[in-house]
Amino acid sequence: MPAGPGRASSARSSVESVFREEHGRLLASLVRRFGDLDLAEEVASEAVEAALVHWPVRGVPARPGAWLLTTARRKAVDRLRRDQAYAARLAVMQVETDRAAPGPPADGDGGLPDDRLQMFFTCAHPALAAEDRTALTLRCLAGLTTPEVARAFLVPTATMAQRIVRAKKKIRQARIPFRVPGADELPERLPGVLQVVYSVFTEGYAASSGPQLQRLDLTQEAVRLARILRRLMPAEREVAGLLGLMLLVHARSAARTGSNGELVLLEDQDRGRWDRTMIEEGSSLARFALSGGPPGPYGVQAAIAALHDEATGLATTDWPQITALYDVLLRLTSSPVVALNRAVAVAMRDGPQAGLALLDELADEPELRHYHPCPAARADLLHRLGRLPEAATAYRQALDLVGTEPERAHLRHRLDTVLAAGPDSETGT
Repeated sequence: MPAGPGRASSARSSVESVFREEHGRLLASLVRRFGDLDLAEEVASEAVEAALVHWPVRGVPARPGAWLLTTARRKAVDRLRRDQAYAARLAVMQVETDRAAPGPPADGDGGLPDDRLQMFFTCAHPALAAEDRTALTLRCLAGLTTPEVARAFLVPTATMAQRIVRAKKKIRQARIPFRVPGADELPERLPGVLQVVYSVFTEGYAASSGPQLQRLDLTQEAVRLARILRRLMPAEREVAGLLGLMLLVHARSAARTGSNGELVLLEDQDRGRWDRTMIEEGSSLARFALSGGPPGPYGVQAAIAALHDEATGLATTDWPQITALYDVLLRLTSSPVVALNRAVAVAMRDGPQAGLALLDELADEPELRHYHPCPAARADLLHRLGRLPEAATAYRQALDLVGTEPERAHLRHRLDTVLAAGPDSETGT
């Protein structure tokens, strides 16, 4: 008896839900078994097509993820049987990967049994270009389609497709192994994996361009990826720090924009709209990240975010402790962006003149020349000091660099306020 439209629609919804949730696990298992990312993607798609045919008739299986994996494996075997030369090439690559891989962990020693971890380290391999790592991670582990990844970074689908193809070609030609690094390699490789996930999050939380301040689809995917990493590497404190940091920042998302999508600054946000459950989880992860050894950069950033979230307002925020944590972070990273954030914290602790002096020291940093928060911070401090013509100049500099419309509108409003209040008002812009 043919399936009715309601059952077919339900089955399609089930396939889409299962595939999005299980995509990373499915793809990683297929790659581990067959050693080829293109083959894994193709047979995974064929398995989904088969599910769309069979599930409306037979019903959704009790273990839908296992059904997709079994079906995909069968299709891969059929394809390799038809193409013996292709199968032979994959066999050679698989032998090389097996030789390069560390031995399997013993039971109970904190081993990493999930194949997705191999995919994390492959997608974030240092031999790949930074933009390619992020694209491949979203495609392979988050399960986004190529058009979805393209929309995430506001580039044409064809451009993103080229990036993904380029990354796969690099993996194949450089014989990058699908494996978890050995214990001696892990400290060097893990930061790259975390940076890829954090890059996805920051683009979602503070979009680089476009009509919206936030891309919540990206922040949610990044948090999901970090949760997977946390489950796979529960003893890694920096993994906990990254997840904690993202939760503590993401907890404020609902209050960051007004009813029309306009930017709402931290000092003006309705803290009652912050997600307290998320804050509690993030704070717990931050404490874990800072326990048991020297702190890492994500753990320190999580601690800073926790102090902001735990305060009842700007006036009750523990600026001395936040400044001290930025001191630690600056020693760990030597980042001009961290130095900029520290200068803002010093301004809150010691006054705008102290913060402005620190910003002046960063004037020649190449990394900050096209970073609009730098002139925006300078403008705000000059405004607070009553140096209105200088503030107007700095606001204009920030406007020339800003990417999103809500931030542009906010800076434009600040500039108009300065122009209306000072001797520069008659000049306009």
